[in-house]
Order: sequence, then C-alpha cells, then structure tokens
Amino acid sequence: MKKLILIILLFSTIYCVAQDKLNFNTKFTQSEDKWVAFPADSLGSHIFGFIYIDSQAGLTFDYSGSFKINSNGKFILKKKEMEGSIKHRLQPNNTLVAIIPESHFTELEVSKFPEWLKYYKEDENTIERLYKWGYMYNGWGECAKALEFLEKANKINPDYKGLRVELGFSYNCLGQSQNAINILKAALKIEPKDAYIYKELLYSQIHNNQLNDAITTYDKIVAEIADKTYNAENAYNILAGYFSQKNLEKFNEWIKKTQIDKDKRFGHYVERLKKELDKK
Repeated sequence: MKKLILIILLFSTIYCVAQDKLNFNTKFTQSEDKWVAFPADSLGSHIFGFIYIDSQAGLTFDYSGSFKINSNGKFILKKKEMEGSIKHRLQPNNTLVAIIPESHFTELEVSKFPEWLKYYKEDENTIERLYKWGYMYNGWGECAKALEFLEKANKINPDYKGLRVELGFSYNCLGQSQNAINILKAALKIEPKDAYIYKELLYSQIHNNQLNDAITTYDKIVAEIADKTYNAENAYNILAGYFSQKNLEKFNEWIKKTQIDKDKRFGHYVERLKKELDKK
C-alpha cells in the first residue's frame, strides 16, 4: 500500500512538472486572450505578455516584462523598465510562443485576464464584432476558429453583408465543400453579380467532384459578370481539376478554350502540370 501511494505521488509530481513546463508550440493566432512567453535569449531571459485582438490594429501583444526560470522551476520576474503600456502589433507568421501555465501567474504578478481587457470585450457578442473576428481568423488561415464566430453571427442575422461568402470561405478551407456550395448559392441570390462569390462557388464545386457544374459556373461568369478579376484563377482551378482526373484530352481542350497557358500568373504552373500529365 505504501509503495502504491509512493508511485501515485511520484506520478502526480511528474505530471505537474510537465504541465508547468513552457512548450513553444503555439502560433500567435492560437493565443488570443492568453499570457505567452517567447523563447529565452542568450541570457536565459523570456519576454512575456498578453496577446489579444484590437478591432482596429488586429492581433496585439501587450508587453509585461521578462523572467528567468531558476533551478527549481520558479519564474523570477523582471519588470519592464518603462511604466505604462507597450503594445506591439503582431503579424501572423510561424513564430511559436508558449502559453504560460496559470500556476506561474502569482510569480509573474498577473491575473488570468488583465483588468483593461474588459474594454475590448464590450461588443463581443454583436454581429459586427463576430463577423470581423471571423474575417480576421479566415485571413490568418485559422478557419475552424473563424467558423465559430461566423456561425454565431449567422444565427443573429444571416443576411449581414459579406457573411455568407465568409462562411463559404471557411467551409472551403475546412474541406466542407457541400456546405460551401449551399451557402454561396444563397449569397448569389442576394448579390447575383459578385465575382468573388462566384469564384468561391466554382472552387467548391471542383472540390466536391462537380467539375461539370464548375464549368457551367465559369461560362456564366465569363458571359455575365463584368468583374474579370478572378477569371484566370477560375480557369486554372478547373484545369487543375482535369489534371486530378488525369484527363489529358479535356486538359488540352481547356487550355485551348481559355488560353490559360498564356496568362502571366498561371502560365508556368500550366506548363508544369502539362509535363506531369504527359508522363502519366
């Protein structure tokens, strides 16, 4: 019995240490409303602070100071030299930070949420805020997180401008092509001349194995939509669909029809696909 208790206590200690350890495996975009630490500098000092979203500035880091970790795993705080707020706008990238465990908040003299954060949360349940946060997270490639905000917004007002196409983008990003098709077709009933909505719909159809429908959509865009911004991208995406099918005949017919091989942006990609397809 004593051995069993000893084993349990030892396991608990190891588990707690593991939980308290800094793991640098989290992107900025996954750190909203979290205290984070950056990897140590050459002197073993970690910069730390709080990441939140400012509706104007976007993802923001509020610098709080630095700390070192002693041999016992305790965080030794060094406060910032200047008084007042020091904020840095963050660009979403591959930099990885560590979420600081709550067990160290007392050592760093912080609470779970800073007092000032409440001022950034006053409108968090409005459709404007939900849409904007969803739009930002989509732009950062965090589509699952974006969808959380956008689906809440959709329950408030599905007709909010831009909401359906943003939902469509999230669904496409997450591989939910049929959901994207449904919502984008609804969006086109309200904005039947919007080239961007058509682009997202065509992409959805290709990735839902509806290549013929995508071609019908493409032909409609070329014939009826004045905005030609996405025509080359649409043509290339359909060509890539034929490439996936390994259909060389249709692949070549599509190049002849659209002249996509002569496009400055996509021409070299077309050549690469053609060489790959000729090998098969």
